[in-house]
Amino acid sequence: MTDGARPAVLLTGPVMEDVVEHQLSARCTLVPIETLDASNAAGVRAIATRGKVRVDDALMARLPDLEIVANFGVGYDTVDAAAAARRGVMVTNTPDVLNEEVADLTLGLLLATVRDIVQADRFVRAGGWKAAAFPLGPTLRDRTVGILGMGRIGKAIARRLDAFSVPVVYHTRRPQPDVSYRYYPHLVDMARAVDVLVVIVPGGPATRHLVNAEVLAALGPDGIFINVARGTVVDEAALLAALKERTILAAGLDVFEDEPNVPEGFLALDNVVLLPHVGSSTRYTRGAMGQLVVDNILSWLDGAGPLTPVAETPWPKA
Repeated sequence: MTDGARPAVLLTGPVMEDVVEHQLSARCTLVPIETLDASNAAGVRAIATRGKVRVDDALMARLPDLEIVANFGVGYDTVDAAAAARRGVMVTNTPDVLNEEVADLTLGLLLATVRDIVQADRFVRAGGWKAAAFPLGPTLRDRTVGILGMGRIGKAIARRLDAFSVPVVYHTRRPQPDVSYRYYPHLVDMARAVDVLVVIVPGGPATRHLVNAEVLAALGPDGIFINVARGTVVDEAALLAALKERTILAAGLDVFEDEPNVPEGFLALDNVVLLPHVGSSTRYTRGAMGQLVVDNILSWLDGAGPLTPVAETPWPKA
């Protein structure tokens, strides 16, 4: 049984123990999902989730007193926000606090990919430099970068590219009124016009395999693909084939469709840089994200409403 005097918060997995769990435990009863049963489901008013377990309609149906789902991260594709909205359950995420960190990582991944930084490191470690100079490689000069997604993080990436004197264009569902970059209404047309394609859109059914074989073919044999969004946004089989067949030049990937499982084919290639989903992985930023999870839950429980509601569950309610 949960303590009736204290609201209960369901944890779908570890969520920044030193920030989220430490602070919430002072005011709430924490219920690890492994212990959830009929005896403690009633009284759970909030869920803190990091995306490892899907918060779907079936899980919410087990929690009759659920009021809010606080997601650790900007992307909340593992939360069925539409189902939450139907149930009158608020959903929040952690925008803004990670914009700059992810944008920094994106530029680092792009530079590592286009300048063969990882390959050069391996070359030195293997003793190759003693026998020969490292081969000349590609450049960021004379390239145009197309950004798929021009939200907060996309704009932060574009600002950094401006500082590198690299032209930027973009594709989204509709033009963004506050940016001056050229807008492409069709993704394939943009891919055909650019030399680098950077993906930073939400995951979920609407964007699943948005980058497919046709888009990669349009990017062309000198093209570089960078994914810091979700692995589901790209058809991984098509991407692997494009890299093997040199339909595109190279790729830099921070995300994969079935994390932490990376398709074996990628591991054998020398024209792809692989990262373990570390876009926001610094103590500073993850701490800020965790604090926003805490603040959303406590603000809601205090009757002040959410701080960062998602689009499907706006606040104040219409």
